[in-house]
Amino acid sequence: MQKKHLTKEQAIQKLRQYCAYQERSHSEVKQKLWDLGVWRSDHDEIIASLIEDDYLNEERFAKAFVGGKFRMKDWGRKKIYYGLKEKGIGDYIIKRAMKEIDEEAYQQSLRDLAEKKYESLKGEQYLVRKKKTMDYLLQKGYEPELVSGVVNSFGQKE
Repeated sequence: MQKKHLTKEQAIQKLRQYCAYQERSHSEVKQKLWDLGVWRSDHDEIIASLIEDDYLNEERFAKAFVGGKFRMKDWGRKKIYYGLKEKGIGDYIIKRAMKEIDEEAYQQSLRDLAEKKYESLKGEQYLVRKKKTMDYLLQKGYEPELVSGVVNSFGQKE
């Protein structure tokens, strides 16, 4: 079956709705163009039009991504960084977007997650609790030096 091709205007209309619903990265919009069956020759023009009309803004997307993943999912900087890289965001924009994370809130989030995880492992031996807590935080994307600092402080309390 032949895929029906949208006109440039139809594609722009659909993508405006797609971008208005939530912030999108350029790569997500490119993928959507393919999914909609838009001619390859029209892609750049459509994307340029969306940027011009402020439907598509990579820095705004990156800031929303950073804020959301940190606040809602408690992701650490490393996981956020790789998430943005996966979306095709450049280092300069990533660096600017990462400034959205308040350092104090970041440290507090790390401590809260560490304590909650550590407490949930009450039945385990001390070293096992420590290792599992560290693994959990590293998997969440927190920096190894911060993680070991927080988790090693637990030993002194016992």
